[in-house]
Formats: sequence, structure tokens, C-alpha cells
Amino acid sequence: MHKERLWAGLVLLAVTTLIGVPLHASAPSGAIFTTLSDGSEVNLNIFPSKEAVYLDGGPGPGAPPTAAGLDNGVYVFQVTDPSGKVLLSTDAAACRQFTVFNGIISDSAPGCHKFGSDIDHGATTIQLMPYNDTPNPGGVYKAWVVRVDDYLAGCAALGVPNGLTAVDCGLEAGNLHGFVPANTKTDNFKVKSGQSAEIDTQFFDGNGQQLDGRFIDWTDTLGATNHKWSYLVYFGTVHVAHVEAAEDGTHQIKITNQDGCTVGRVKQNGKWLKNSGPQTISVHITNGTKNNGIYYYTVSLEVYCQ
Repeated sequence: MHKERLWAGLVLLAVTTLIGVPLHASAPSGAIFTTLSDGSEVNLNIFPSKEAVYLDGGPGPGAPPTAAGLDNGVYVFQVTDPSGKVLLSTDAAACRQFTVFNGIISDSAPGCHKFGSDIDHGATTIQLMPYNDTPNPGGVYKAWVVRVDDYLAGCAALGVPNGLTAVDCGLEAGNLHGFVPANTKTDNFKVKSGQSAEIDTQFFDGNGQQLDGRFIDWTDTLGATNHKWSYLVYFGTVHVAHVEAAEDGTHQIKITNQDGCTVGRVKQNGKWLKNSGPQTISVHITNGTKNNGIYYYTVSLEVYCQ
């Protein structure tokens, strides 16, 4: 299986080299999230150790059963600091491959990483170790996923003919170790960290009741995207679509009409925004000394449910 994947990757590399661009050149659909080995969460995305962090690909926490997972295919993951500049994964990319089938992880490179089983969807979860400690003082890490052919094309653009044999393909603007942000899904997490920024989005129906299973599209400061679904998280009372450990810079939160949610007015930090209806909101994050480094952001939606 591994040799077949490697051969397929080499063929795809030859094609992408000829045409000069990745075959997909866009992010896959669906979402990824960091979790425990059984797919459950611990303090949202705050983990007690690096060994405890696993990758899950498919419908995330709070997603309805009909939510789409990652597109079928073979992927590669990496772990970096929040900026993406420092690669923390220490094994060759061939060991960081996994396969998605029917929207969930169904297989991973044999003999490389420990894996578990998602209690909700029966998916395989993959331990992210081995990876080095983050240089980020808040203990923040970023997990990335990209299709293997886009990764190979990204490495080829950096002068590495077969990125699967490499640990690090290099770094240049817009290409972080073979991962082009626009083609990726990312998720931030913390390990035994101090305080850091987060972005929380709440959805309400016309009666002021909080709604689960509604999503936002989060674009991070590097241009990578991910879906976040609303569900019950804080103290058993607050339902949010949660972005953990948001790094300094401008994040985009896209709010769209969706099943059970026609977007009405929107609040940002308790104040009504000028525009109503579907919109993309720029969220500026500055982690500093103010409020002990916490930046708390809530978007509340008053919606008309149909």
C-alpha cells in the first residue's frame, strides 16, 4: 500500500511539474480538528501533553451527521509554530500520510504513528507525535493537512523532487515546507499553555435560544481555512463555534445562510454591526499583556429559522 501511494505521488508530481501548478490548487472541503485518541476533547483544544494530541479528519465537534468530511484521497500533515515558519514535525512526510474514504480517515502510513478510533464516526485518529516543542511562549501549535499531490507540487516548487522522502522541503513566501496555505486545512491547539486568544461564535434563534450544529468558515492569518461547528462547550451552558489559540494578526470569520439558520443581525463584542445578513468579519487579534493575554470575541447571531 505504501509503495503504491509513493508511486502514485511520483506520477502526480511529474504531471504537476509539467503544468506548473498543483492539480487541485484549492483547499479540500470538510474540516480537520485536533482531539484525543478517541475523538473526544479535553478543555477544548488545550492538551496535557504533546503525546495526547491526535488528528481527526471529517465532521468536527458539533457537526450534524450530514456534514461533509474531507474529500476522498491521500493527505499529508505537519505540525508547525503558529506562523508556519518553524516546522516542528521531525519524521519524513511519507510517515505523515493518511487516506480519507467516505469523509473520514480510514488508513494511515503503517508503522509510523500511533492511531486511535473516533467514538462518534468510527474514523481513525492519528497521533501527531513526533514533533518538537513550539517556540511560541503560549504553547501554541498549528496542525496542517494538504492533499499529497498538492504537497508534492509545493515541494517541487521549492526544488525538492520527491517531498515524501523529506522532512522539510524548505520555506519561502506563500509556501511553508511544501504546504501552500490556500490549499490546506489548519487547526490550532495548545499544550500545557498559558492564556491566549480565542474566537467564539454563538448562534441564536428568533427566541434567543442557542443553536448547535451551525458553522462558520474560519480563515487564519496565513490564508488556510477550516470549518467550526457550534456545540455545547463552556461550563455546560454556552454553545459556540470555537477557534482556539488564534495567533496575532487578522482572521476572517465567514457567516453564511445554512440549514436552520438565515442570518439576521450580528453583534461583535456586544455591539451591533452595521450590516445584517451573511457576511465576512475581520477579527484582529493581538496577544499581549492586556487582560492577561486573553482576547475574547463573540459573534452572536439573531436568526430566522425556517
